[in-house]
Parts: sequence; structure tokens; C-alpha cells
Amino acid sequence: MKQAINVTGQLMPAVGLGLWKIEQASVAEAVYKAIEAGYRHLDSAADYGNEKQVGEGIAKAISNGLCSREDLWITSKLWNTFHRQEHVQAACEKSLNDLGLTYFDLYLIHFPIALEYVDFNDRYPPEWLHNPLDKEPSMVLDKVPLSETWGAMETLVEKRLVRKIGVCNYNTGLLHDLMSYARIKPAMIQIESHPYLTQESLIRTAQSYNIAITAFSPLGALSYVSLDMATEKDSVLTEPVVVAAAKRASVTPAQVVLKWGLQRGTAVIPKTNNPKRLIENLSLSGFSLTEVEMEAISGLNKNCRFNDPGAFCEGAFNTFHAIYD
Repeated sequence: MKQAINVTGQLMPAVGLGLWKIEQASVAEAVYKAIEAGYRHLDSAADYGNEKQVGEGIAKAISNGLCSREDLWITSKLWNTFHRQEHVQAACEKSLNDLGLTYFDLYLIHFPIALEYVDFNDRYPPEWLHNPLDKEPSMVLDKVPLSETWGAMETLVEKRLVRKIGVCNYNTGLLHDLMSYARIKPAMIQIESHPYLTQESLIRTAQSYNIAITAFSPLGALSYVSLDMATEKDSVLTEPVVVAAAKRASVTPAQVVLKWGLQRGTAVIPKTNNPKRLIENLSLSGFSLTEVEMEAISGLNKNCRFNDPGAFCEGAFNTFHAIYD
């Protein structure tokens, strides 16, 4: 097995393919090509709006003998509108059906944000706005304690719909609170982390609870430029310390940044449907970064968060809703 991290007794490939923002028309082929290239970890979500097509890619790969279901680690996520106890299982089963699966290796609460329920038949995925056709559409919050949602997530494990459960986008306070009531402890926390947002305190807190960490957007600004949430100037890949390390190791700056994430002990889920970059992002075992290089790259931290509801919800969804201070 390629480099892996321990997720409460199970090994998860440390490099996965992030499926956010890959268009429906191309994602099935991207998934197939990724599995063909050696990927065995796929990171999906209901909100990405492409799970049926992801499932087609998985089914084709299995049918053609590239892998078995048991070879794959597949993650999906519970969307904000399905936080009430009575909606969690149906949401999980919807994603399973779309993907053509009978279980998830890992199922995560996507955001610590509860929004009012939207029925599958009304709109799926429901995204952030309660009713996009309203004169002034906005998010509509629902009064659902995170403990209620977590209890329903635990039931998914007991019913063998999922093997591991966890959370995304939690802060340290929410993580401490979750650990005070969880019967089944979270196996994973998925967070934005890259050299501009190192999240040292949150990672140390998770590690102290034996919770594995996955870093999304591990290359920083690249996923956000097309959304006008970052600019080309925000790229960590042009930083002199990254470029120097890449030259020294005869690899690309992107490989250096991904390796930095792995050497910190986190999994990474870069997104691409470029065949060359698919292979490049997975080819991280032939070199290592020195302690000096690791410290220099970590020293780039400026607490720059690209995926921040407190920043994007107000402009995009007419609702201010911060979850980070």
C-alpha cells in the first residue's frame, strides 16, 4: 500500500482525489483515470452535485478489474440541510445510492451549520439558499444541536451504512465539546490547511484525541481563484522557500507543498482532472523535506483562510454566518 494514515485502526491512503468542482460531464472519466493511475481514496460530498457521475467512474473501474470496492476508501459528507436526526440516514442513503455503494468508509458532517430541511424532490443538492426563487433569497438556519446530528451519525455506524464518522470545518471548541458527549468518537476531522493556514492548535488538539486529520485545499488558493475567493497572487507555489525545496528535490512546487502536508501527519486531497497532475500529486514517495525546509514552509503561515462562511455567505447568500473568530 502507498503511504497511509491510521484512522482508528484502519489504514486510509494518505493522498486522495478531491472531487469538489469537477464538472458532471468530466468527473466519471476523472475518477476512472485516477483509479487507473493508482488512487484508492476518493473524497466526495452530496453538495458537490456530481455523486451519480462519480459512481459511474467507480463502477467502470471495478467492472474493468482495476480494483475492488474493498480496495477503495470512499468518503462523503452530510449536507447542512439534513442535520435533524430524522434526515441523517436518508441523506446518507441518498449519497450511497447515487454512488452505487452499500457503505461508506468515512462519512463526515460537512459544516457545523444547520439549515432548514429541503426535500430531495424539491431540490438536490439543496446548496445554501433555502429558496433560490425568493425575491431576496437567503440561508435559513435551523435550531438543531450538533449533538443531535452526531447521535444520528452514530446510528449510521451501528446500522453498518458507514464504517467511520467524523467532522469537517470544526474549531477546537467544537471538537472539545464533541468529545464530551460522543459515544462513538470521531475518527477524522477534515479542515482547510496549507502553508498559509497551518492550523497548528487545531491539529494538535485533534492528535491529542487520536483523531486523524485530512487537509482539504492542501495547495491553498488554486481551488478558489475561479470563484473570486482568491487571486493568482495568493499562490503558495511561488514562494521562494517552496521553489527552493522543489529545485533541491527535483520535484514540482505542488509536490513539495503536498509532501509538507504528509510529513505533518495529515492526509491530503488535492483536486485535479488533469492526467499529468493526477500522477504528479500521487508521486510523493521518492523524496522528503528536511527539517529546515519543513520549518520554513510552516513559517509562511498567515492564517489565510479561503473557505470561510463568515466571508462568503454574506456576499453569496445574503446571510452573515461566521463559524471562525
